[in-house]
Amino acid sequence: MDKKPTWLLGLVGILLVVIVPIWVLWPKPNKPQDNPWDNLPEHAPHVDHSAIIQGTFETGQDVTKTCLSCHPNAASDFMHTSHWTWDSAEGFKVPGHDEPVHFGKLHSFNNFCIGTEGNQRVCMKCHTGYGWTEEAPTDFSNPNNVDCLVCHADPAKYGRGPYGDPAKGVDLAAAAKGVRNPTRANCLTCHAYGGGGDNVKHGDISSALYHPDPDLDVHMGKYDLQCTDCHRTEHHQVKGKLINLNPQVEPEEQAQCTDCHSNAPHEDERLNAHVQSVACQACHVPEVAEKIPTKIYWNWGSAGQDLPQNHFHYLKIKGDFVYVKNLKPVYLWFNGNESERYVEGDPANIGGITYINKPAGSIDDPKAKIFPFKIHDAMQPYDKQYGYLLAPLTAGLPNGFWTKFDWDLAFREAEEHTGLKYSGEYGFTESYMYWPLTHMVKPKEKALQCADCHGPNGRLDWKALGYPGDPMEWGGRFDNNH
Repeated sequence: MDKKPTWLLGLVGILLVVIVPIWVLWPKPNKPQDNPWDNLPEHAPHVDHSAIIQGTFETGQDVTKTCLSCHPNAASDFMHTSHWTWDSAEGFKVPGHDEPVHFGKLHSFNNFCIGTEGNQRVCMKCHTGYGWTEEAPTDFSNPNNVDCLVCHADPAKYGRGPYGDPAKGVDLAAAAKGVRNPTRANCLTCHAYGGGGDNVKHGDISSALYHPDPDLDVHMGKYDLQCTDCHRTEHHQVKGKLINLNPQVEPEEQAQCTDCHSNAPHEDERLNAHVQSVACQACHVPEVAEKIPTKIYWNWGSAGQDLPQNHFHYLKIKGDFVYVKNLKPVYLWFNGNESERYVEGDPANIGGITYINKPAGSIDDPKAKIFPFKIHDAMQPYDKQYGYLLAPLTAGLPNGFWTKFDWDLAFREAEEHTGLKYSGEYGFTESYMYWPLTHMVKPKEKALQCADCHGPNGRLDWKALGYPGDPMEWGGRFDNNH
């Protein structure tokens, strides 16, 4: 058998030494490195409490005392969270105000049920504490007033009644024996029903998320993720804040897709280029309220009349509404903060639109991305003489509007709670409130496709977003400078 020439073997060896390192080190196409499973938080197994909890309990505070006997720091940690304080830890600088302004459910206006002050009987069913009365707030310094069960008990065994006290007939011992890590059921008990009904407020958070189809929400439906997988929690501080209650939010306070996913999660680099200017939600939350309709209009001005009642059209205590299913979002530039926020006592834009909140961002803002929103449009009361929005006593007894159906009385009774003077003359004016859409995330097969945004029938208003037209038509591209 003929042997290969020595020089040929040497050449092959040289080529291997030179070419193989070049091939290994040569830049490859930018393949996404997206393995979100490596980034999910680990949840410690919960201890079975069925044999630990002993005796019976007369009050919710009695249960909390027992919890704190083994978890002495739990209440003190929790009492520093917004779930407890319903107030921002620090004030925010707001245009038109010399002093920092505090925000939170305790004293912020919205355009749903308007305000909590004086309406503790109903509103505090979703505050995480005991001890509220019609006349006074809970003692925020008392750790025994922390309701451990609302987050840790099975909602099938525990519910809350007026003022946030345990509902009549609840077996507190059974509820305490069954405590566990928080599940979607715990969070949705309040968050799905904000504004007075299922999916009324958010549009993307409803009872449909208890057991969603994979096509409704890929994270919860296909992979059975719990809220705390994205809204990560440390010492009871829950990650995740958006503009509805905080006008300025630091990025580290937000729950973000990139907590688990890569910045370049797509195999197609054209899609990865969009990520620079388009929020993940813009494509992956193409619509909301598929199962449970959401409210988009609320007219308080028609309340109090003896008209046929229907939850989705008219209620005497609230007025008339418009609900929709399969809501397509409104798209705006959003950098995570607000450009406008209505503060209690600010002048309303009578005859125009008063913005309860308004997203901040523009095409010239390098931190902003195109983001999907729900807009809630309302006609809410204002004082004709003083020119500001009014927060009536609604659920407050015995003279609340829901009891007497007397607006004048409801505004007079609210004065001592809100501190807003009432002139005796009121009217109704229009307001907008923006709700970012971040849940009901669709699988990639159900996400928006190119033609959904680009082309003659695209859903984006390019000129309103600051572009001269559809970027596909004039040769623009998405990049860091939009």
